[in-house]
Amino acid sequence: MKIALAQFNPTVGDFAGNSARILALAEQARQRGADLAVFSELCLCGYPPQDLLERPAFLEQNQHELRRLAEKIPLRSIVGYVGRPRDGTGKPAANAAAVIEGGRVVFEQQKMLLPTYDVFDELRYFQPARRQQVVELCGTRIGLTICEDIWNDKTFWTTPRYERDPVAELIEQGSDVIINISASPYTLNKRTLRLEMLQALARHHARPVLYVNQVGGNDQLVFDGSSVAVLADGRVAAQARSFEEDLVLFDTRTGTGELRSQPEDELEAAYLALVVGTRDYLNKCGFRQVVIGLSGGIDSAVVAAIAVAAVGRENVLTVAMPGPYSSPQSLTDARAVAENLGVKLETIPIQELFDSYLRTLAPVFHGCAPDVTEENIQARIRGNILMAISNKFGSLVLSTGNKSELAVGYCTLYGDMAGGLAVLSDVPKTMVYELAKFINRKSHSEIGKEIIPPTILTKPPSAELRPNQTDQDTLPPYDVLDRILRAYIEDLRSPTEIAEQYGYAPGLIQQVIKSVNRNEYKRKQAAPGLKITSKAFGLGRRLPIAHKFYS
Repeated sequence: MKIALAQFNPTVGDFAGNSARILALAEQARQRGADLAVFSELCLCGYPPQDLLERPAFLEQNQHELRRLAEKIPLRSIVGYVGRPRDGTGKPAANAAAVIEGGRVVFEQQKMLLPTYDVFDELRYFQPARRQQVVELCGTRIGLTICEDIWNDKTFWTTPRYERDPVAELIEQGSDVIINISASPYTLNKRTLRLEMLQALARHHARPVLYVNQVGGNDQLVFDGSSVAVLADGRVAAQARSFEEDLVLFDTRTGTGELRSQPEDELEAAYLALVVGTRDYLNKCGFRQVVIGLSGGIDSAVVAAIAVAAVGRENVLTVAMPGPYSSPQSLTDARAVAENLGVKLETIPIQELFDSYLRTLAPVFHGCAPDVTEENIQARIRGNILMAISNKFGSLVLSTGNKSELAVGYCTLYGDMAGGLAVLSDVPKTMVYELAKFINRKSHSEIGKEIIPPTILTKPPSAELRPNQTDQDTLPPYDVLDRILRAYIEDLRSPTEIAEQYGYAPGLIQQVIKSVNRNEYKRKQAAPGLKITSKAFGLGRRLPIAHKFYS
């Protein structure tokens, strides 16, 4: 049997658009000689639909669109959609895979293992399946699973999350092939882990494993696709592109398939994830253009480069807003980045606005020495300018702060945090530098010049809100800070464990952790950001604002 792995980019709630894309890919698969087309988890409604699943009209439209799709689809297909639970417990929905053939649904398998960790909250909405059944298609007995159902192999994981193993149960029923439809978000190194897990699963059960994953961005999540067919001995026989829509064929009889090129390394994968996440956030929210405050620093330069790759230079407006403490070099660097990217740069000095603020506030601030208040006023003036441009022209402000700054609160509410999407909010500062170097290598190979000037890469990072300011006046060196933050936020290490691992002074570690915890209120008011690490602020890390636990 020839099976088409059909990964595409659905939009949540766009039933007509998603259905049209499924039909087009099914026709493409038919023309290429496929016997079966396999699509991703909940692709008919888009993933994750979240509380839309609580709306009866959403569930009804899902069912209606599935019936219409079945009448039109030109090829036997497996499609993910929202089904009705077989066992009533009050939950109105099931995460389901439908086998469509001859104008109707001939088989349905519902998801058994419902994740409730990290960004997932499926048990909130879905009734888990109590049993599974093998389905025979073209003489091949297929074990049909949905995403988490394959993530519980007791021979691969040290501590499995669930008692039941749906794959093992389907193998016992005589499955010849395991097919998994998935919506597995991208995080750093997850593509490698996922492939290793699929290869181990195939070898363990001595069966081919076919995996079809969603691709594209939905809000904070980015899905990498990377759909794959793994042979019983663990060899990769077919693989779709990462971060692009794609359709590849796999032949179960010959064990051969189509292999697409993959990102060279994890840095390139992260870059592609940020580009795709930015593009889809804009497109799916109805925006065409972006505006970015271009400071002459490395963060805004990287965001501008990502924006150009995502939506094109003609849709990117950059704004330089020099203030009383901005260095001439910063404005020179901002102009160089804009020129290298081919984007328009508006220069709006803020000195007069800043002086006006100080005069207005002078009676209230009488007798008070200048402090961080005056620094923040400058940042908030810039935020107001960007939001005014956004309102006037209908463009989306991309904020430029990175994860390191957001973690310890080295950012200004309603100032540099203003915006509709925080592109780098899950990218540590040290990784921002690596992305900048990657962007320069990429641009040099493509157009013969580097986008980001060397002066941006070498000068000490600074907010330039007071004379001769550098970030390290307030923060530890970023390589030190990022190690502590990763250990505390992503690896869930205690201060004592961090001190033992890195040898840093306990006082320094406590200072960083205290800053992380007391700035939770800021992060709750930040723009949504693209998730690329295992613990991103926002959707993947849910903590109370008011608490006293700093260990």
